[in-house]
Formats: sequence, structure tokens, C-alpha cells
Amino acid sequence: MAEEKKRTRRANGESAIYLGKDGRWHARVPMGYKDDGSPYRRHLTRPTRKELVDEVRRLEKQRDEGSARQPGKPWTVAKWLEHWVENIAKPVVSENTYAGYEVAVRVHLVPGIGRHRIDRLEPEHLESLYRRMQSAGSKAGTAHQAHRTARTALGEAVRRGHAAKNAAALAKPPRMEEDETEVEPYSVDEVQSLLLEVNKRRNSARWMLALALGLRQGETLGLRWSDVDLDNEYLKLRRNRLRPKYEHGCSEAAPCGRKAGYCPARVQVRRETKNTKSRAGRRAVPLPGPLVVMLRSHREVQARERAAAGNLWTESEYVFTKPLGGPLSPNTDYHDWKRLLEDAGVRNGRLHDARHTAGTVLMLLGVPDRVIDQIMGWEPGGAARMRARYLHVTDPMLKEAARKIERAIWGAPENPAVDKDQDNEP
Repeated sequence: MAEEKKRTRRANGESAIYLGKDGRWHARVPMGYKDDGSPYRRHLTRPTRKELVDEVRRLEKQRDEGSARQPGKPWTVAKWLEHWVENIAKPVVSENTYAGYEVAVRVHLVPGIGRHRIDRLEPEHLESLYRRMQSAGSKAGTAHQAHRTARTALGEAVRRGHAAKNAAALAKPPRMEEDETEVEPYSVDEVQSLLLEVNKRRNSARWMLALALGLRQGETLGLRWSDVDLDNEYLKLRRNRLRPKYEHGCSEAAPCGRKAGYCPARVQVRRETKNTKSRAGRRAVPLPGPLVVMLRSHREVQARERAAAGNLWTESEYVFTKPLGGPLSPNTDYHDWKRLLEDAGVRNGRLHDARHTAGTVLMLLGVPDRVIDQIMGWEPGGAARMRARYLHVTDPMLKEAARKIERAIWGAPENPAVDKDQDNEP
């Protein structure tokens, strides 16, 4: 026992284990260095040597893997999330991504789990939060957004040694309801009904770019005439229109009493566009002949609007503008889409459903996958996953597959004329 009590000189980085005067086993585990450069050691104590050795080995493994808690006062979840979203995420992500993170942190995560210590947060705490959110009326998609934000923020905390595990990576988010995930692309008949209505409206080419080529809203609203080559029948996509963000421009002494977006003296605090960040997003897209005709007509109409507006016209070089010039607001564009669906007598759907429609039509026409990826702007590494998400197998496609099986196994149909008529169905 006397030999066990004796402390011996150990190599740098080696844990010291000894029996203390209190009859308990103690260990000093080197964990690295503090911010001021001084050595940092964790003190452990257990009633038996075996228990202590097991704990020391566990802690040394965390240290060597970089997942052990670092010195200093532990972060609360609220403090870490607020620090992460403003000082770590904001400088490196897009404005839209930051806006989503900020809402999830401020509205859901901080009020729901903010008081926990970050190194003591458990998956069950997050799962309880998701249930409470849904009980309060939030959709499963909103809970998923909070879950993804927490997973990203806590993953950074683990990498920096503030927590040993990512509780959000272990938590199970709520199951998405079918109506939130299932997308039914518009049929050929529905697209043709929209086309008839589109031709009656201002900025008609804007909607056909979405339905025929699957351009995203930000890509379409960010288009400038310098990006469009009508002679060679293609356009270049290199920037996205951002959702505007405003602050009050009125004085504190005489506030307008409205939200910032409706303040008469509002100030735009977010840039109008940002360059497309991915190589796949920066792409050339071919223009079908009818779209070239529509864009030529649109340019002539815009020139007449500019001349009629005179000094009231806001010069911007955007392809699609407000009646007096200047870029279209994404919010106005969204409501215009809803009115278009209603006026065309077409079922209600998201604006993004037009992108699903365009991708499915390209597949239906037999366009090679590589060309579809180019038109849709999908990265090579994730293109297969995006095709699975956006390209939908429609009923006519299934019926055609059944007819091909019939011809292959049972032979040609008795009435070739009927089969020929069926093959011409959309």
C-alpha cells in the first residue's frame, strides 16, 4: 500500500494516478493548455483504482479525439447559439441562410432549450422541444428547420471542444407529413392552361422560364439583360435576387408606428443580389425558340414602359421589373404566381413546384441526365439525389411502361391503330 501511495515522476502528457490521504483514488489528466498558455489538467477522483483507471482512459480518449470539454466556464445552450449564429455562421453563410438560422435560434431554440448547459444537453431535451413546437401549432417542417440549425450549431461546439457529443445529431426529428413532402408536378394540360393565361399578363416570360426550364425564383428575378443572349438563344445564370430586408428610416422622436418594411422612410439593409456560390449554379441554359420570341417581345414592351415613365423610371438593367422599373420583390412575385394559378383555373401549388414540373418534363422527353443536371444547376456529387427528389414518375409514364411490357411479353396489340393513338398521349 505504501508503494501505491508513492508518487513517481511521469513523462509530459502522462496522467498521474495516486491514492490520497482521504482514502480515495485521484488522477490528474493533462488536457492541453488554457488560453493564457498555462497547462490545463483535469482532476478526477473515484473510490477504487479500477473505476478511476476506466474514467481516465475514457477522458484521455476524448482528449485525443478532440471531443473533451475545454477549460473555462461551460456554455449554456442559449449563449452558445447566440454566439454561433452572430459570430461564426453569419460571416460565412448567405443572407438567406443566416435569416433562417437566426429565426430558429431566436424563436424556437433559445426559449425551448437555452437554459441547459451545452455539455449536459441530451437528445431527449430536443425531442421534447419538437413535440412542444408541434403542440403549439408549428408544422413538422418548422421543427425540422430548428433541428437542422441545432445540429449545425452543436456540431461546431463539438469541433471546438465545448461539448463531447452533438445531442441534435442523436435526436430524432418529427416525421414529415406526406402533404409536406409529396410534390405532384403540373401536367402538360395544366402547363398549357397556364401558358394561355401567361400570355395575357405582364412579364409573361418570367413564368415560362420557371415552367419550361425550372429556374429558381432568385435566379429569374436576378437576371439582367447582359445575361441574355437572344441571338445565340441562351442565358447565363450567375446571381440570385435576395429577399429585401428593411430598417426604419423614421426618427425615434416621430416613429411611423408601422413595421420596418412598411415605413415610409424605410432603408434597405440587404444587398439586392449575390453571386451564385456553386459552380453548378453558374451555368448557361439553352432557350427554346418560343421563349426567345417571348423575351424579344418582353424587351420591346419594357422599352415602351421606360419611355412612357420618363423620369419616374428606375433604371436597373433587370430583365423583369416593376411597372416603373427597379427589381421585382420576391414577395410580390409570389403573390403574382398565386393569382396566375387562380386565373388559369389550375390547382394551387408552390412556386417551387414549377421547378419540379420542368425537371419531370425534361425526363419525360428523354433528355440525358447530364444535360438535365446542367439546366437545373445541380452539383455532380449530389445530382443523383436531386434527380430522385425533383424528377417524378407520372401516371402516363407508368402506363407507357406497362404497354412496353405488354408488347415485349405478349406481343404486338391486335389493333395497332389504337396503340398508336395511345402512344401520342402526353
